[in-house]
Amino acid sequence: MNGRMHHDMGGLPAGKVSIDNHEYGEWDRRVDAIVQVASRRLGIRVDERRKNIEALPPAAYDAMSYYEKWLVAIAQTLIQRGVISTDELGRKMAEVGARRA
Repeated sequence: MNGRMHHDMGGLPAGKVSIDNHEYGEWDRRVDAIVQVASRRLGIRVDERRKNIEALPPAAYDAMSYYEKWLVAIAQTLIQRGVISTDELGRKMAEVGARRA
């Protein structure tokens, strides 16, 4: 592959990076827990997650938060490994959405 991919920001002007600590919300902690379980129980590796994050279309990559990218990457990895199907994931998402409505 030649050239820079959309997610590759290395060496580009970006302004000052804040290194201040911040509070993590319940959403962040839940996604982190899902990633930890997927890593320990299913052996999902960081390189699998990274590959799926880097494969996001530029508009999706830019619109998603850090942990949204992690969650999409875990879901994609589970689909790729045949642990779940897209239909199963879609049904569960609809079920959860209906509970929240």
